[in-house]
Amino acid sequence: MNKENKLGMGLGALLSSSSNNNTSNNGVQKINISQIVPNPSQPRKNFKDSELKELSNSIKSQGLIQPIIVKPVRNEQYQIIAGERRWRACQLNGFHEVDCVVKSLDDTNVLEAALIENIQREDLNVIEEANAYKGLIELKKINNENLAKIIGKSSSHVSNILRLLDLDKKIQDMVINGELSMGHARALIGVPNAYEKAKEIVQKNLSVREVEKITSKFKKTKKTISTKDPNIIDLEKELSDKIGLKTSIQFNENGSSGSLTLFYSDLNQLDDIMRRLKK
Repeated sequence: MNKENKLGMGLGALLSSSSNNNTSNNGVQKINISQIVPNPSQPRKNFKDSELKELSNSIKSQGLIQPIIVKPVRNEQYQIIAGERRWRACQLNGFHEVDCVVKSLDDTNVLEAALIENIQREDLNVIEEANAYKGLIELKKINNENLAKIIGKSSSHVSNILRLLDLDKKIQDMVINGELSMGHARALIGVPNAYEKAKEIVQKNLSVREVEKITSKFKKTKKTISTKDPNIIDLEKELSDKIGLKTSIQFNENGSSGSLTLFYSDLNQLDDIMRRLKK
């Protein structure tokens, strides 16, 4: 099985081979928690105290159900491949040893495994998700469309997420902290003085639609774009992927109204559109 297929199957496929590093109980062994260090290339940088506390309580009550996956490094230490949250939660409980599975992976596979684990987590914030996507694209030297196929997401979703990395780091931090939604952030992409506008959004508690209207007006009056807004193009592509028809979204000059056009190539597609609308 090639690496790309392994990536599509997820973390388990990458780590399916058993280890020969003095392990027992199906590869699980006890390792002193002080010998374990986090992976510096781990895309997930934010660990909420409340969630770690909740996890630590669960581990204290039920035990560590899923072992931490590590690789041996120098000075009798082990670097985490997957399971940094569990390791941190075990530290909160004052554990001296934790269950681990030791894997001998090269740096490329370690990074790939860490990225996959993060992408598959539902509670990953969108900035961490974007960094994970970027990491896989650079690691595997693929484009957005290929990545979308591998991870089972739409290409428009991947593009939308990646474009958030074009924002100022301060705005990215506001998204991570929950001050701004992904919709707010997307509306600020390519807008001058975006950070000042981001602070205004928070202060005035503006909705995503209000922000889109403000930024749309600005772009039109300043004529900063000569083609359709990339956000609108992304929306068109996402809608086309869902309904299977080419679509076009046009905003009127005031930015608060517009039109949605569906394109059909034959009468069968037209009949199908009519059936859907009548339902």
